[in-house]
This record gives sequence, structure tokens and C-alpha cells, in this order.
Amino acid sequence: MRSIVLLSGGLDSTVSFRWAYLETELVLALTFDYGQRSAQREIEAARRICRKHGVEHKVVKLEWLAEITRTALVWRREELPQLLPSQLDDRDVTERSARAVWVPNRNGVFINVAASFAESLECNLIVVGFNAEEMQTFPDNTPQFVEAINRSLRFSTLVGVKVISPTQDLTKVEIVRMGRRIDAPLEMIWSCYEGKEEHCWRCESCLRLKHALMEADSWRWFWERRKSG
Repeated sequence: MRSIVLLSGGLDSTVSFRWAYLETELVLALTFDYGQRSAQREIEAARRICRKHGVEHKVVKLEWLAEITRTALVWRREELPQLLPSQLDDRDVTERSARAVWVPNRNGVFINVAASFAESLECNLIVVGFNAEEMQTFPDNTPQFVEAINRSLRFSTLVGVKVISPTQDLTKVEIVRMGRRIDAPLEMIWSCYEGKEEHCWRCESCLRLKHALMEADSWRWFWERRKSG
């Protein structure tokens, strides 16, 4: 099977990328720039990961997506939600956080753009990095979303492009463990909503990564690899 990976450079997409590299004929990785705060850091992380594996990398710019949203991911005047570690399992808090960083139909747009690349390159698979935690507050991370968009792709592509996510049923802790098991380059990831020199370790994405690394007994390992890399 030939595949394309949506690679943001974060934990989930990097582990999914490594899985696709090992299990499929990985043809291309796509990173999307829609004006998000962390765009440059995501692109740099994805570029390094692809270079390490000898996989072609392409950045797709979607300026119009930034123009139609007031999400805190894009608009610097909007404050990014900052959670306490104890709030990660508080559904009310995480739903408010999700609404603050929601981008209209983002995953739908990404996947349909990727489907055009996939069909032109005769690829059967689009590999994405979803997870079991964020499906609770992001409907476009759910198995139902994947099932629905795959039904759509059966009509909109001639080669039967299909979306799969090897991490979809896993928690972040399990994804870290999977990443270590398959030797994913976790030291190269960028999982922060901000685009500064280092992760802020205060936004929800950072907190989930930190919690996962600590629960998987990988916090020290992560920093040792990151410093040496």
C-alpha cells in the first residue's frame, strides 16, 4: 500500500508517520500552514523528521483558513487557554479549551487536500494521527468522522483513497509507548500551540504531552534525546 501522511510534527502525527514508514510505501508527508502560531516550528519539526527518513515533504499554505476564523491558534489577540494538569479530565474545561482553538472544518480540509495528492500519486492511504483523548472534545478526531469521510472519498476519488489512523484508539501515554517501541523520533516533535523557542508546557497540548511522557516513564528519556539531537 502506498501512503501519504499528514505530519504536523506533533506526537500523534510523528508516531503515525513512523508507523506508515515501517508498514507502507510512504510517498509524501504534508504539513499545513494556515497561519497558526506554531506554523514555523511545526514545519521545522516535520522537515527534520522527513529528512531523517528520506521522505519527501511538502508544505501546503492555506491562508484563507486563517482569514475566516478567530481561533486562538491563529489570532494572537485571543488568549490561548491554559489548563492545570488536574483539569485534563474535566470535560467542561476541555470543551471550552477545544472551542477556543477550533478551526472550521480543519481536518476535513486537510484530508480532502491530501486526497487530491494521494490520487495524483496513486496512493491508497492517507495516514493521520488522531487519539482517544481528544476525540472526546474534537468531533473531527472520532472513528465516526473517519468512517464518514472514507464514505465520501469513495465518491470523490477514483483510486479508492482511504483514511486510517494507527493511533486513533490510543491514549497519549499509549502513543508515547508505541513511539518508543517503533523508534519514532520523539525528540524532534513540536506539540505546543505556541511557536516560541521551546514548548510552553502550559497549553493543553503541552500538558497532555508532558503527562503522557511522565506516565510512560519517558520524561527524562525525552529530554536526554532532545538535548543530544
